[in-house]
Amino acid sequence: MKKSLGIITLFLAICIFTSIYGEGFLSGYNLMNLTQRTALFSILALGAGVVIVAGGIDLSIGSVVCLTGIMTPWLLVEHGWSPWSVIPLVLTMSAAIGLFHGLLITRLRLQPFLVTLCGLLLYRGIARWMTGDQSQGFQGGFEDVRSIALGRFEIPFLGDYRLPATVIPVLVIALLMGFCFSRTVWGRWLLATGRNESAARYSGVPTAWLTTGAYVVCSLLAGFGGMLFIFDTGSAQPSDFGNFYELYAIAAAVLGGCSLRGGEANVLGILVGTATLLVLRTAIILLGLGSQLEFAVIGGVLLLGIATDELVRRYSARRADRVSRVSH
Repeated sequence: MKKSLGIITLFLAICIFTSIYGEGFLSGYNLMNLTQRTALFSILALGAGVVIVAGGIDLSIGSVVCLTGIMTPWLLVEHGWSPWSVIPLVLTMSAAIGLFHGLLITRLRLQPFLVTLCGLLLYRGIARWMTGDQSQGFQGGFEDVRSIALGRFEIPFLGDYRLPATVIPVLVIALLMGFCFSRTVWGRWLLATGRNESAARYSGVPTAWLTTGAYVVCSLLAGFGGMLFIFDTGSAQPSDFGNFYELYAIAAAVLGGCSLRGGEANVLGILVGTATLLVLRTAIILLGLGSQLEFAVIGGVLLLGIATDELVRRYSARRADRVSRVSH
């Protein structure tokens, strides 16, 4: 909880400021939409966090969201497949993408940045070619399947606010990740891999498989998030669906306390970091600053997170050096 105190304080401060100066921020409709978007982006951010903990990076998240999101209605509507066939297929394909990335990085020793950057271009290109660059949607059908993302639960005493059903899978994923990092040997090994991959490998930790598994989890969650996004929006254009979503995911993970050097995990911080970014996005709109400023804010937040991480690292190193000198 202490590790998350800073981002929680920032989140509350932004909420208070926006509620005072942003008209309609506290309305049930706005809070419901904000909760929905936070839940969807949290799935992507949690996946990005796993890769960052392992000392890697995944720039293909947005394109995986695009490919899986576009493929879902393409198979359901255009080709008449059953949802019971489409959903497992799309999730399996997402996991296979992560396996592909992991093997390239661990077996061929390619740089994660370059591998996933190529993936960013590759998967969006496939989605555009596959659909002829045409919008894909459900055309008013498949409401039973879309209820996974469109479901709402009534909360007593909260007026017209309805809790989105997407909060449930986010909480399940977050609890599983938190348990893995804090209570399992695999989680501790993954943290050790991120801190010092060579030392962990010489200590007998299967670093290659753990790194590959991290990319599988990231792409699997991106694919799952892509389906939920398309269920929520109803239709999408492959040329821009999921654009820059990887920036939201990475920025939320870094802002939440995941060091880009690897080896540090904070599941609660990732969730609050995601919420902070979405509240900032809403504040920009409600305060009339123009949506064009959105990516500038994300870039500034990411830069702030990186700078803070580096300053904390230097302070910790100096402190450890002083303690070492005193002890000797």
